[in-house]
Amino acid sequence: MIDLKPACQGMIEVLAGVSDDHLGSPSPCTEFTVGDVIDHIDQVSRGATALARRDRQLPSIDTGQDAAHLASDWRERVTEHVRALGKAWDDPAAWQDRDNVPGSDLSNETWGKITLTELVVHGWDIAKATDQPFDLPERTLQACLDHVAEFVPNAPIPELWGLPVDIALDASLVDRILAITGRTP
Repeated sequence: MIDLKPACQGMIEVLAGVSDDHLGSPSPCTEFTVGDVIDHIDQVSRGATALARRDRQLPSIDTGQDAAHLASDWRERVTEHVRALGKAWDDPAAWQDRDNVPGSDLSNETWGKITLTELVVHGWDIAKATDQPFDLPERTLQACLDHVAEFVPNAPIPELWGLPVDIALDASLVDRILAITGRTP
């Protein structure tokens, strides 16, 4: 079991530093604006929380992220959803079993690690695009690196990630995560 709360807190801190003027700005996730990435994180948070809580009906996830989904109170709503995500995955039972996502044979443990990766990589995307720091504990980053190093090269939908980027062997943990997921740190 991985503690997602530090990554959630990092995301919450970055969201607090995003102004409405930033929403239309480009992000390192090249096909998304900052607002689109925030909308994506909101959708991921709601879906992953429902999965962890074993809700019978997972919320639909609109894969075409769009900042237009963000209402004027987006900061409070997304923060609330990210906070709930951390609490839901704090329950060891959330990490058990599989077959909770229709059409997927991935375990809940794998979904939890995917969720961690979403928070880390997209937290960095938002921070980078809005010129903010994004510092996470080494333990959180190591858990994410362990996951992406194994999962991303063998992902069931490889086009979700960019091509890996070459970096120095002694690069920081976050830079290694970013490089594996196709970002230039």
